[in-house]
Amino acid sequence: MIKVGIVGGTGYTGVELLRLLLAHPEASIEVITSRGEAGTAVADLFPSLRGHLDLAFTVPDEAALAACDVVFFATPHGVAQAQVPTLLERGVKVIDLSADFRIRDIATWEKWYGQPHGCPELVPEAVYGLPEFCRDAIRQARLIACPGCYPTSVLLGFMPLLEAGVVDKGDLIANSASGVSGAGRQAKVDNLLAELSESFKAYGVAGHRHLPEISQGLAEMAGSPVGLTFIPHLLPITRGIHSTLYATLIDPNVDLQALFENRYRDEPFVDVMPAGSQPQTRTVRGSNTCRISVFRPQGGNKAVVLVAEDNLVKGASGQAIQNMNIMFGLPETDGLQNPALLP
Repeated sequence: MIKVGIVGGTGYTGVELLRLLLAHPEASIEVITSRGEAGTAVADLFPSLRGHLDLAFTVPDEAALAACDVVFFATPHGVAQAQVPTLLERGVKVIDLSADFRIRDIATWEKWYGQPHGCPELVPEAVYGLPEFCRDAIRQARLIACPGCYPTSVLLGFMPLLEAGVVDKGDLIANSASGVSGAGRQAKVDNLLAELSESFKAYGVAGHRHLPEISQGLAEMAGSPVGLTFIPHLLPITRGIHSTLYATLIDPNVDLQALFENRYRDEPFVDVMPAGSQPQTRTVRGSNTCRISVFRPQGGNKAVVLVAEDNLVKGASGQAIQNMNIMFGLPETDGLQNPALLP
């Protein structure tokens, strides 16, 4: 069994890690930490786990975490940077769900996250945990930077087009909409039911902190820098992301449906839907599946890609466990085969 530790397990990604790991055939949750909730039973904070997990939150302890095989960080940005070096020195693998190690240019990270980077020496080593693009590197990694929820949907949607070189990489557009759980579990007036319900809005139009992460990934797929316009939106739903992506075709003869089907044929968690289909957030809720469809409206020169995922699963905790499976040589689908919840 893989001994698992979780640092910062009181948020939505933390409880989602717990839910999924409890069903994992090869994982044993050994420790879960929270300074603010130390001494509180996990099932008291998350009654959904009553009868499934008999652990209490503890103050982070180096020895307890070092006894694990892998430690997940489900913490605010900047926290993992202080603890990861010691864990790696003691032979523990680390999967970080925050943005601490995603962006390779330190100055860019510091600009977007508004603080000095506490561990720049490990950034070059961190492997970006998008299995569909970085699987071989993930197998050898000891430090994974798990992708953000928006970046996962945008990168998977554009990847076949950029790898094949069939679109103008200088003019990519991503309109993405997320459920409110993407904002985290902390109290905010903007996230109150009376503020959010029956409304739909864009935010971060002038710049969102996921933009440099997405641009970095797209550039690696394309082989050179890209031009990206990324506009996030807030949906009046709890969980789910829907991204609509636009690109200008430079190859008028490309069969888009075949291109996507061939690229993702062997990917267990990317479902390329039949031609003419349209993915919905409700069809991926609670699952690690990313559903994609591709269109060429009116037979013109625009490729339109629709992507739906659960922001807490494929966009966060499920993808983190998918990375764990790859790192430890397990079947990639272990613990992640549950279908979506409907309705």
